[in-house]
Amino acid sequence: MAHNVTRHLGILRIEGRLPSSNNGNPRYSLYVAGFRCRTSVDSSLAYSVPNHDGKQVEATIGTHYGVPTLLSVKAV
Repeated sequence: MAHNVTRHLGILRIEGRLPSSNNGNPRYSLYVAGFRCRTSVDSSLAYSVPNHDGKQVEATIGTHYGVPTLLSVKAV
């Protein structure tokens, strides 16, 4: 469960790819509207992140175990 959930409008940039999860799912370090975050482990959302790279998005970011985590993303 995420805490401190906020909504952000801005350009999504992939900063880099993190090590894959134990199940082989991708993970990314991201930058959205001045906020750094990452995709959560084994999240299907990580598969759609490359489609939004460099585009204007509406993203929700929350903290999960103290780490800013991308909860949702959609193009605007």
